[in-house]
Amino acid sequence: MEEEQEIFEVIDESGIFIRTATREECHSGSNLIHRAVHCFVFNDRGGLFLQKRSKTKIIQPGKWDISIGGHVLAKESFEEALIRESKEELGLLLKTSDFLYQYIWKCQRETELVRTYETTIPFKTKIVWNTNEIDDGKFWSTEEILMAIEKAPETFTPNFLYEIKRFIG
Repeated sequence: MEEEQEIFEVIDESGIFIRTATREECHSGSNLIHRAVHCFVFNDRGGLFLQKRSKTKIIQPGKWDISIGGHVLAKESFEEALIRESKEELGLLLKTSDFLYQYIWKCQRETELVRTYETTIPFKTKIVWNTNEIDDGKFWSTEEILMAIEKAPETFTPNFLYEIKRFIG
């Protein structure tokens, strides 16, 4: 299935706009920095929702990842992207979220300026994930996450491993 050609803003490390570029250009190993948004989604009993990326994904297929993650499109704010991605990926309409931090993430394929948020939803909220992007999803306790990472870190995305260590401290 061919992806739509999305347009991203290329920025410098401080977030200053340089130009626009296609997803393909940004994901070609070009080191063009583009924006991404992530969000930890907790339920009000302390569980953290993780998504298992679809096996059809180009980047990190079949691995457990942060609750919500996606690119910020050209002329879109981080907050607008978070609302769009939460709807697209998990069928959630986020009403509130708190900014945590931002950082540069560089891998072989791409370089992103990631802004990470957190939000809490009621325990009984139904999550209906997008089966084109996500193969599985569930709420985990912190202990379950740490035990799973210790046992099989390769089942998680490198980016999530970085973020969970930063988040937990």
